[in-house]
Amino acid sequence: MNPQELIRPWLDATLGNGLRDVELFDVHTHTGQNDPDEMKATLEELTEMIDSVGGRAVFFPMHEPDGYPEPNDRVLAEAERSGGRLVPFCRVNPHDGAAAEARRALDAGARGIKLHPRAEQFTLDHPAVGELFEIAEERGVPILIHAGRGIPALGMHVVEHAKRHAGANVILAHAGICDLAWIWRSALELPNLFFDTSWWNPADLITLFSLVPPGQVLYGSDAPYGRPVLSVTLCTRTALQAGLNQEQIRSVLGGQTERLLNGEPAADMGPPSGKVEITADLLLQRVTSSLAFAMAAGFMGIEERSAEAISLAQLACEVGDDAPEADVCRSVPAALEVIDELGGPAELGRGKPALGALLMALCVAWTPDVPLPAPPADADVGERQHA
Repeated sequence: MNPQELIRPWLDATLGNGLRDVELFDVHTHTGQNDPDEMKATLEELTEMIDSVGGRAVFFPMHEPDGYPEPNDRVLAEAERSGGRLVPFCRVNPHDGAAAEARRALDAGARGIKLHPRAEQFTLDHPAVGELFEIAEERGVPILIHAGRGIPALGMHVVEHAKRHAGANVILAHAGICDLAWIWRSALELPNLFFDTSWWNPADLITLFSLVPPGQVLYGSDAPYGRPVLSVTLCTRTALQAGLNQEQIRSVLGGQTERLLNGEPAADMGPPSGKVEITADLLLQRVTSSLAFAMAAGFMGIEERSAEAISLAQLACEVGDDAPEADVCRSVPAALEVIDELGGPAELGRGKPALGALLMALCVAWTPDVPLPAPPADADVGERQHA
């Protein structure tokens, strides 16, 4: 059983009639076997993930403690074997001949550069980073930077580099969450500053889509850490909830990435929707807060606490069959039922498929204005009789 197929109904409902033919281009995936966090992905495994949604993907090495020349060559060879489905970026370490390795890999066919300040323990004021921006500008290739958990703020240096090298397109991975509180304002003035959506929290993604011009947001899954069926659904639902139209979402899901990789100017997809404030449905906020706690406990491997929070979320869904929130509150438990099909709360640890079902439930609760699949015939959100 493919766990992703159990949550596909939410993807199908989200894409609806208007987006079913969208050409997906994932800007953030990996292969590798040596990452210290023990996550692994072969070319065949990554290809299978991409096949689950169709389309193409950018990919690069996972963390390689022994250096990147050999892994970069492996990625280039894998790209050749993929027949064009996968587009290679090189990964470099500013502490270890980054500029020379970037030039070598780009000469050999790499189409962009990946930096990971947390894994390689550097800040973006490192002299080699400035040289890499010069190379990216000179070669007309994007430079993608980890901007998620585990690092201090890096936005000030990113803005400086982006201003100094206007011809270099920089992509902040993971929705730029380390600096999203303010850097969205810089994005309004820097058309070469982009963000990918490889992040789990719907609140962060709705914020990103609301405050950053839609032409500067690119779909990314972070595979194998994130799985495409879930990540496409999460990206599209939060974009729709933030008010993006179908043309803008097509750009996010692949159109703009295609243009950047082809060396074309980025298309102007209009201003951000500007929804700095959203109307909070208090009944749904009770659901989202419990599910967010459950996600955090799952990430930390505290499955018992995660299960307790899920039970609270299920109780919070008992809003009544005639309540305005009833459809959403029927869909949330339907997503949570997938957890039992995947082995129950014991399978809610980091990297386990059941955590994806929990995240789908959280996404549904955060996106009440987006179409949902038909609920189970026996779905009931009225008051239960508790023993």
